[in-house]
Amino acid sequence: MIVIGLGNPGDAYAGTRHNVGFRVVEAARERWRGERWRRRSSYRQTHVRLAGRVHRLIEPQTYMNASGEAVAELLREGAAAEDLLVVLDDIDLPFGRLRIRERGGDGGHRGLASVLQACGTPRVGRLRVGVGRPPGSDDVVDHVLEVFTAEELRELPAVVRRAREALETVLRSGLTAAMNRYNAMPAPGEAQRRRGDRQPGEEDAEGSSAANGSERGKTR
Repeated sequence: MIVIGLGNPGDAYAGTRHNVGFRVVEAARERWRGERWRRRSSYRQTHVRLAGRVHRLIEPQTYMNASGEAVAELLREGAAAEDLLVVLDDIDLPFGRLRIRERGGDGGHRGLASVLQACGTPRVGRLRVGVGRPPGSDDVVDHVLEVFTAEELRELPAVVRRAREALETVLRSGLTAAMNRYNAMPAPGEAQRRRGDRQPGEEDAEGSSAANGSERGKTR
Protein backbone atom coordinates (compact mmCIF):
# COMPACT_ATOMS: atom_id res chain seq x y z
CA MET A 1 0.00 0.00 0.00
CA ILE A 2 1.06 3.60 -0.58
CA VAL A 3 0.36 5.84 2.44
CA ILE A 4 0.24 9.56 1.65
CA GLY A 5 0.45 11.97 4.55
CA LEU A 6 -0.82 15.44 3.67
CA GLY A 7 0.79 18.64 4.86
CA ASN A 8 2.79 21.70 3.84
CA PRO A 9 6.56 21.37 3.45
CA GLY A 10 8.94 23.60 5.36
CA ASP A 11 9.75 24.40 8.97
CA ALA A 12 7.21 27.24 9.09
CA TYR A 13 4.35 24.73 8.84
CA ALA A 14 5.80 21.78 10.75
CA GLY A 15 3.91 22.45 13.99
CA THR A 16 0.55 23.37 12.47
CA ARG A 17 -2.70 21.42 12.63
CA HIS A 18 -2.71 21.08 8.84
CA ASN A 19 0.47 18.97 9.04
CA VAL A 20 -0.86 16.20 11.24
CA GLY A 21 -0.76 13.85 8.22
CA PHE A 22 3.00 14.37 8.03
CA ARG A 23 3.29 13.69 11.76
CA VAL A 24 1.53 10.33 11.43
CA VAL A 25 3.62 9.01 8.54
CA GLU A 26 6.80 10.22 10.25
CA ALA A 27 5.77 8.35 13.40
CA ALA A 28 5.13 5.26 11.27
CA ARG A 29 8.56 5.55 9.66
CA GLU A 30 10.22 5.81 13.07
CA ARG A 31 8.21 2.95 14.58
CA TRP A 32 8.75 0.61 11.63
CA ARG A 33 12.37 1.64 11.07
CA GLY A 34 11.92 2.92 7.57
CA GLU A 35 14.84 3.85 5.38
CA ARG A 36 15.90 7.48 5.00
CA TRP A 37 13.67 9.83 3.03
CA ARG A 38 14.41 10.03 -0.69
CA ARG A 39 13.29 12.98 -2.78
CA ARG A 40 11.45 12.58 -6.07
CA SER A 41 10.13 15.34 -8.31
CA SER A 42 7.03 16.29 -6.29
CA TYR A 43 7.27 14.13 -3.17
CA ARG A 44 9.61 12.38 -0.80
CA GLN A 45 9.26 8.75 0.14
CA THR A 46 10.49 6.00 2.38
CA HIS A 47 9.81 2.27 2.49
CA VAL A 48 8.80 0.27 5.56
CA ARG A 49 8.32 -3.43 6.08
CA LEU A 50 5.32 -4.62 8.06
CA ALA A 51 3.94 -8.15 8.38
CA GLY A 52 6.20 -9.38 5.60
CA ARG A 53 5.13 -6.69 3.10
CA VAL A 54 6.82 -3.53 1.93
CA HIS A 55 4.79 -0.30 1.96
CA ARG A 56 5.63 3.19 0.73
CA LEU A 57 5.20 6.28 2.89
CA ILE A 58 4.83 9.50 0.90
CA GLU A 59 4.94 13.19 1.80
CA PRO A 60 4.04 15.54 -1.07
CA GLN A 61 6.53 18.41 -1.34
CA THR A 62 4.09 20.79 -2.99
CA TYR A 63 1.84 22.96 -0.87
CA MET A 64 -1.32 21.33 0.46
CA ASN A 65 -3.65 22.57 -2.29
CA ALA A 66 -1.45 20.93 -4.94
CA SER A 67 -1.06 17.53 -3.24
CA GLY A 68 -2.52 15.89 -6.33
CA GLU A 69 0.67 16.65 -8.25
CA ALA A 70 2.50 14.04 -6.18
CA VAL A 71 -0.35 11.55 -6.68
CA ALA A 72 -0.36 12.17 -10.43
CA GLU A 73 3.36 11.38 -10.43
CA LEU A 74 2.72 8.16 -8.51
CA LEU A 75 0.01 7.15 -10.96
CA ARG A 76 2.31 7.79 -13.93
CA GLU A 77 4.84 5.51 -12.26
CA GLY A 78 2.29 2.69 -12.17
CA ALA A 79 0.46 3.08 -8.86
CA ALA A 80 -3.33 2.56 -8.77
CA ALA A 81 -5.85 4.69 -6.89
CA GLU A 82 -7.08 1.66 -4.93
CA ASP A 83 -3.55 1.20 -3.53
CA LEU A 84 -3.56 4.63 -1.87
CA LEU A 85 -4.40 5.63 1.69
CA VAL A 86 -4.44 9.35 2.49
CA VAL A 87 -3.76 10.58 6.05
CA LEU A 88 -5.04 14.09 6.74
CA ASP A 89 -6.45 16.55 9.26
CA ASP A 90 -10.21 17.07 9.75
CA ILE A 91 -11.73 20.12 11.38
CA ASP A 92 -15.17 18.50 11.61
CA LEU A 93 -13.89 15.83 13.99
CA PRO A 94 -13.17 16.69 17.62
CA PHE A 95 -9.49 16.88 18.43
CA GLY A 96 -7.98 13.38 18.49
CA ARG A 97 -10.91 11.49 16.98
CA LEU A 98 -10.24 9.27 13.96
CA ARG A 99 -12.40 8.57 10.93
CA ILE A 100 -11.44 5.90 8.39
CA ARG A 101 -13.31 5.49 5.13
CA GLU A 102 -12.89 3.56 1.90
CA ARG A 103 -14.25 6.31 -0.35
CA GLY A 104 -16.11 9.61 -0.35
CA GLY A 105 -15.86 13.27 -1.26
CA ASP A 106 -13.23 15.76 -0.19
CA GLY A 107 -15.37 17.28 2.60
CA GLY A 108 -13.99 20.71 1.74
CA HIS A 109 -10.37 19.70 2.34
CA ARG A 110 -8.41 21.19 -0.55
CA GLY A 111 -5.50 18.79 -0.26
CA LEU A 112 -7.82 15.79 -0.50
CA ALA A 113 -9.74 17.50 -3.31
CA SER A 114 -6.49 17.77 -5.27
CA VAL A 115 -5.73 14.09 -4.64
CA LEU A 116 -9.19 12.95 -5.75
CA GLN A 117 -9.01 15.08 -8.88
CA ALA A 118 -5.69 13.46 -9.79
CA CYS A 119 -7.14 9.99 -9.20
CA GLY A 120 -10.39 10.64 -11.08
CA THR A 121 -12.33 8.53 -8.59
CA PRO A 122 -13.75 8.91 -5.05
CA ARG A 123 -12.60 5.37 -4.24
CA VAL A 124 -9.51 6.44 -2.34
CA GLY A 125 -9.05 5.31 1.26
CA ARG A 126 -8.51 7.97 3.87
CA LEU A 127 -7.62 8.21 7.56
CA ARG A 128 -8.80 11.52 9.01
CA VAL A 129 -7.38 12.86 12.26
CA GLY A 130 -9.58 15.34 14.10
CA VAL A 131 -8.16 18.77 14.87
CA GLY A 132 -11.49 20.39 15.83
CA ARG A 133 -13.09 23.66 14.75
CA PRO A 134 -12.14 27.01 16.26
CA PRO A 135 -14.70 27.97 18.93
CA GLY A 136 -17.12 30.66 17.81
CA SER A 137 -15.39 31.26 14.50
CA ASP A 138 -15.72 30.21 10.88
CA ASP A 139 -12.14 31.20 10.00
CA VAL A 140 -10.94 27.64 9.53
CA VAL A 141 -8.01 28.58 7.27
CA ASP A 142 -6.25 30.41 10.09
CA HIS A 143 -7.17 27.61 12.48
CA VAL A 144 -5.51 24.81 10.50
CA LEU A 145 -2.43 26.93 9.82
CA GLU A 146 -1.92 27.69 13.50
CA VAL A 147 0.09 25.56 15.90
CA PHE A 148 -1.63 23.37 18.47
CA THR A 149 -2.57 24.84 21.82
CA ALA A 150 -0.58 23.91 24.91
CA GLU A 151 -3.37 21.57 26.04
CA GLU A 152 -3.52 19.91 22.62
CA LEU A 153 0.26 19.51 22.55
CA ARG A 154 0.09 17.55 25.80
CA GLU A 155 -2.27 15.05 24.18
CA LEU A 156 -0.85 15.14 20.65
CA PRO A 157 1.69 12.30 21.11
CA ALA A 158 -1.14 9.97 22.17
CA VAL A 159 -3.27 11.11 19.22
CA VAL A 160 -0.46 10.50 16.73
CA ARG A 161 0.26 7.12 18.32
CA ARG A 162 -3.42 6.15 18.02
CA ALA A 163 -3.46 7.20 14.35
CA ARG A 164 -0.28 5.23 13.70
CA GLU A 165 -1.86 2.18 15.34
CA ALA A 166 -4.94 2.63 13.15
CA LEU A 167 -2.69 2.82 10.11
CA GLU A 168 -1.00 -0.40 11.18
CA THR A 169 -4.41 -2.09 11.44
CA VAL A 170 -5.22 -0.95 7.90
CA LEU A 171 -1.96 -2.37 6.57
CA ARG A 172 -2.25 -5.63 8.47
CA SER A 173 -5.99 -6.33 8.36
CA GLY A 174 -7.62 -3.95 5.89
CA LEU A 175 -9.78 -0.83 5.96
CA THR A 176 -12.93 -2.53 7.22
CA ALA A 177 -11.19 -3.94 10.29
CA ALA A 178 -9.68 -0.53 11.06
CA MET A 179 -13.03 1.24 10.58
CA ASN A 180 -14.77 -1.16 12.94
CA ARG A 181 -12.13 -0.71 15.61
CA TYR A 182 -11.34 3.00 15.51
CA ASN A 183 -14.22 5.02 14.06
CA ALA A 184 -16.31 4.94 17.24
CA MET A 185 -13.36 5.09 19.64
CA PRO A 186 -13.15 8.19 21.85
CA ALA A 187 -10.07 10.34 21.41
CA PRO A 188 -7.19 9.86 23.82
CA GLY A 189 -8.06 11.81 26.97
CA GLU A 190 -11.67 12.39 25.88
CA ALA A 191 -13.20 10.32 28.67
CA GLN A 192 -11.16 12.19 31.30
CA ARG A 193 -12.16 15.55 29.85
CA ARG A 194 -15.82 14.54 29.92
CA ARG A 195 -15.58 13.41 33.51
CA GLY A 196 -13.96 16.73 34.37
CA ASP A 197 -16.83 18.65 32.76
CA ARG A 198 -19.61 16.40 34.08
CA GLN A 199 -22.10 17.75 36.59
CA PRO A 200 -22.75 15.68 39.74
CA GLY A 201 -25.10 12.80 39.03
CA GLU A 202 -24.53 12.80 35.24
CA GLU A 203 -23.62 9.57 33.48
CA ASP A 204 -20.59 9.10 31.24
CA ALA A 205 -21.68 8.95 27.62
CA GLU A 206 -19.19 7.90 24.97
CA GLY A 207 -20.76 9.03 21.69
CA SER A 208 -20.45 6.85 18.63
CA SER A 209 -21.43 9.47 16.06
CA ALA A 210 -17.96 9.29 14.54
CA ALA A 211 -18.72 5.84 13.18
CA ASN A 212 -21.66 6.98 11.10
CA GLY A 213 -21.22 10.70 10.45
CA SER A 214 -20.89 12.09 6.95
CA GLU A 215 -18.13 14.27 5.55
CA ARG A 216 -19.61 17.76 5.84
CA GLY A 217 -18.48 20.71 3.80
CA LYS A 218 -15.75 23.01 5.04
CA THR A 219 -13.64 25.68 3.46
CA ARG A 220 -9.90 25.62 3.46
